[in-house]
Amino acid sequence: MKFYDFHMSNAAYRVRIALRLKGLEAERVVVDLVAGEHRSAWFESLNPQRMLPILEDGGVTVVQSLPILEYLEEVYPEPPLLPADTAGRAWVRGFAQSIVSDMHPLMGRRVRRYLAERIGASAADIGDWYGNWIAAGLGGLEDMLAAREEPGAFCHGDSPTLADLCLVPQTYNARRFGRDLSPYPTVMAIVARCDELPAFADSAPERQPDWRSMEGMIPGGR
Repeated sequence: MKFYDFHMSNAAYRVRIALRLKGLEAERVVVDLVAGEHRSAWFESLNPQRMLPILEDGGVTVVQSLPILEYLEEVYPEPPLLPADTAGRAWVRGFAQSIVSDMHPLMGRRVRRYLAERIGASAADIGDWYGNWIAAGLGGLEDMLAAREEPGAFCHGDSPTLADLCLVPQTYNARRFGRDLSPYPTVMAIVARCDELPAFADSAPERQPDWRSMEGMIPGGR
C-alpha cells in the first residue's frame, strides 16, 4: 500500500486517521503542495486533477478522500467506520459530505490563490471569506449534532466514524487560523474526545515527518 500525502492537506489528514484507526501500514509519499510538486508530470499521471490524497493498494488506485475512506472500509472493515444500520450510515455520510463538499472546497488553496491573483482580494478579504464559510459550515454541523436523538461520545454513537474523520481536520484548520470556535460547543467537545485517541493525535500535521510551519499563510491553504 502506498499513500500520497502532505502534512497540511485536510483531505489527506482524513485518510491518515483512517489508516491508523484500522492499523494499516502504507508507504508514505510526500507531495509538497506549496512547492508545486502536484503539478509535476509524474504526479499528473497518477491523478490528472493533480490533487491529494491518492491511495495505491496493489493494482488499485483511488483518488479523493471519501472514496478512499469508503474503499478502506470495504476492503479492511475492522474496526468499522460506518454504522451497522442503513439510516446511521446515511447520516454519517451526509455529515461528512457537508464538510467535504460544502465547506472545504470554498476554503481550499486553489480558491485562495484565485481570489488573490485573479480578483485582487487582500489577505484581510480572504480571511473574511474564510471566516464566513467556517461560521456557516460549523454552525450547520453544530445544529445537526444538537438535533441527534441519541447523542453519543462522537458524531454518531460511541466510536469514531467517517463523520469524525472529516470534522477534526476542518476544525484543526480553523483553529490554526485563529477562528473563535466557542459558538460550537458540541462540535468542539467531540473534537476534544477525538484528539485523545492516538490515531487522531498521531495524524495531526505537526506530527508528520514533513512538518514545517505554515505561519503567515493566507487562510484557506490546502
